[in-house]
Amino acid sequence: MNADLHAITLRVNSRDYELSVPPGDRLSHTLRHKLGLTGTKVGCDAGDCGACTVLLDGNAVCSCMVATLQAQEMEIQTIEGLRDDALTQALQKAFQETGGVQCGICTPGMVVSAVALLRQTNALTREDVENALSGVLCRCTGYRKITDAVLAAANSSLVQNGLQEKSDMSGLAIVGQRIPRVDGTQKIRGQQHFGDDGVPSDALVVKIIRSPDHHTRFTFGDLEGFVKNNPGIERVFTAADIPGENIYGVIPPFSDQPVFAETHCRFKGEAVAMVVGDGATMSGFDREDFPVSWEDMPSNLSPEQALRADCEALHRGRKNNILTEGIVRRRLPDQVSEEDSLQVTGRFETSYVEHAPIEPEAGWARMRDGCLEIYACTQAPHMDHEEIAKILDLGLDDLRVIPTAVGGGFGTKLDLSVQPYLALAAYVLKQPVRLAYSRPESMMATTKRHPAEMDVALSADRTGRIQALKFDGLFNTGAYASWGPTVANRVPVHASGPYFVPDYDATAKAVYTNGPVSGAFRGFGVPQSAIAVEALIDRLADQLEMDRLEIRLLNALKNGQPTVTGQVFETGVGITACLQALEPHWKQAKSRAQDFNAGPPAGARRHKRYGVGVASCWYGCGNTALPNPSTIRAGINKQGKITLFQGAMDIGQGANTVISQIFAEALGLPLDAINVEIGDTQITPDAGKTSASRQTFISGKAAYLCGTELRQQLLRHGNVSDQAQLSLSGCELRIDDEGAGRIIDLTGLKENEDGFVFHEQQTYDAPTTDLDENGQGEPYAQFGYGAQLVELCVDTGLGTVELIKITAAHDVGRAINPELVEGQIEGGIAQGIGLALMEEYIPGVNENLHDYLIPTIGDVPEIESLIVEVPDAHGPYGAKGLGEHVLIPTAPAILNAIRHATGAEIRKVPATPSRVLTALREVNS
Repeated sequence: MNADLHAITLRVNSRDYELSVPPGDRLSHTLRHKLGLTGTKVGCDAGDCGACTVLLDGNAVCSCMVATLQAQEMEIQTIEGLRDDALTQALQKAFQETGGVQCGICTPGMVVSAVALLRQTNALTREDVENALSGVLCRCTGYRKITDAVLAAANSSLVQNGLQEKSDMSGLAIVGQRIPRVDGTQKIRGQQHFGDDGVPSDALVVKIIRSPDHHTRFTFGDLEGFVKNNPGIERVFTAADIPGENIYGVIPPFSDQPVFAETHCRFKGEAVAMVVGDGATMSGFDREDFPVSWEDMPSNLSPEQALRADCEALHRGRKNNILTEGIVRRRLPDQVSEEDSLQVTGRFETSYVEHAPIEPEAGWARMRDGCLEIYACTQAPHMDHEEIAKILDLGLDDLRVIPTAVGGGFGTKLDLSVQPYLALAAYVLKQPVRLAYSRPESMMATTKRHPAEMDVALSADRTGRIQALKFDGLFNTGAYASWGPTVANRVPVHASGPYFVPDYDATAKAVYTNGPVSGAFRGFGVPQSAIAVEALIDRLADQLEMDRLEIRLLNALKNGQPTVTGQVFETGVGITACLQALEPHWKQAKSRAQDFNAGPPAGARRHKRYGVGVASCWYGCGNTALPNPSTIRAGINKQGKITLFQGAMDIGQGANTVISQIFAEALGLPLDAINVEIGDTQITPDAGKTSASRQTFISGKAAYLCGTELRQQLLRHGNVSDQAQLSLSGCELRIDDEGAGRIIDLTGLKENEDGFVFHEQQTYDAPTTDLDENGQGEPYAQFGYGAQLVELCVDTGLGTVELIKITAAHDVGRAINPELVEGQIEGGIAQGIGLALMEEYIPGVNENLHDYLIPTIGDVPEIESLIVEVPDAHGPYGAKGLGEHVLIPTAPAILNAIRHATGAEIRKVPATPSRVLTALREVNS
């Protein structure tokens, strides 16, 4: 035996394992890679995220912070060993019924922590649960429903008897029901495979060599000698080994990012090479030993630097480092009165924001029967498929992308990450390979929210009606294009907010710098512009001595009014309904603030000020003025099995459930009769990327059309009316039409080449038009709308902000699944809290989840969701998208509440205590 290995006996889930492990082997690594217990997830390897929580002698601990040798005399329990525990089963049901699971990557850690708590007592308060689960981070849910689930499971009758099902999945009234998430049980039990799960045991391990600075030249040493002198390393790959195009991107005309840099790197963390070797060798691999020399070069990290006339262009043909510019201009002279108007102006800044999905980017690949298979977490499998084919110079039929479950995405997993490296190594070496980013690697190498610098001027007449808005924004797109063009084009369309603005002039430039690549992040730049515009609306209201909610109602866009691109919606404009839904809450909140601030300023309240803020949002669902199709297909075989093939990736938002609900309702058969095949590029048609709040609307509409047409096939075959009711019993299709019954034996029908006796495929593309040189046209077929109200306390001595309550009204057209709608609202608000108060990524400084702070369970206040339904003319059953809308108004409402409480306007986010104190000094100077 290797002298560096120690023979131990490990007791896991009441079973003894004889193992040989190195001294520093983490327990999380041993559980996952030696014992195959992948229900224990790894998100950081630093004890920050809690995804790897297990029980050691009954105590919840982060297994990544425990050496395996330390645990050899302890009883270890993982989620796999707890699945049949009565407490765990109660938690499983409670998580499903309350909507406490979304992407699922944190869920095993939450459940294990909750088991430890419930074994102590079931007499729990919300604070007890929050304290017990505070070590586990969640980026999706906003935590509220997780806490609800644990409190529900704590009820002893629930532990003994289980929970009552909220919705019967065998019924035919499906749309509008609180159907439990169809993939929820797998996630709660730790059985869902994410990017680093289900990997072949003989897979080689990939490590990437990356630039240590923002702008560097590099030269390689003796690569052949390096491989020869390091047994266990199979090969080193560089740009010279790319068989096709050493370039990729998400928007083909702008693709400019190399798989491997060739002579110099444009940002810290850019890949220059990869090393592939066996697991034992690569576990001890030190990147400092790799033969490469670095030469630092001058770097430009801000748009101001990059735009200087003497600044070197990062990319040939991009003058002044401008990637692209979006423009929307329109003037309605008969609507504008320049006499006796008021104007407010301001400059606002936002910072880099890290997506921080709890699952770092990961995947594996192999050759199988001559076909390259890539398994990875992704938001866009068909986009990946096309890009990898170009990189490897392969035909689309020569490779297959099989997406794993996605442990949070929020936009960052739209871009390629691990996929090209896995594909290249597996294709060349003809062996399975795996790659999982470490947390620092994920944070340095993947995309961020665009930092923005915005100058805004807002004018109104003396009645409060907005007359004009001028918006100029610089968006730091970093070293490569990624989604910079989308941000630059979307922001000018949205910067007006959901208001009628007669005179409008908005520009947004995406500027190259040596910063991290800025990409898609829940809102594509719209949250940044909303911070600026909503702050000025508050200032305008104060100057006019108007109520801040009233001025928004006065200017809210109405049916029949043109948007700033000249588009007119005759129905479906829901912002007024959202603001009206907040009215009673607004009055109560203002009264609470007045009472609090009028009270005696003594004791703990001496420096406290209560503030109330409000902000609105709108968001166009789908691509901006571009084709946006989704295709869905389905079939019924001779055995009566219905299969829905849908490629819309579920990244926690619930696409698997919502699209299945829409299809089942349209088909007229119960949800539990539907089997879903998800995402595989070989068997599912392209449903487009999961972004831009498009899946419920566009893929949902394709599913509606598919279900409707498949139903018509069945009705025509049975020669019955549209009102007929369908049911399946084994291989028999039963049809009841006004009391007359028919039975069709499916075994006697002819199959097509896919084995179906009935089959349908439908595509939906939302109707849009191009925008002209002034940004006029119809960029989106639908918008979603929302408004949020924030109550908070500011400690004027410390500069800290305590959130009290957030009330959110969002127009979803039709709530296909209200439970999932609430989950999206709460999760989006949690990310908005981070944007407003704590999240600021500084390249090279805070590349971990200890120094980079995201909201924890204690940071999210009470959230009251008000679901507004103003049906859309195009959406399935009137539904609108929601995923991105919910984040947009949170930060501006928080900042407006801080200003209401203290008079201090925060012009750069996040509003950290130091920035709040600085703003307070400005007010008081």
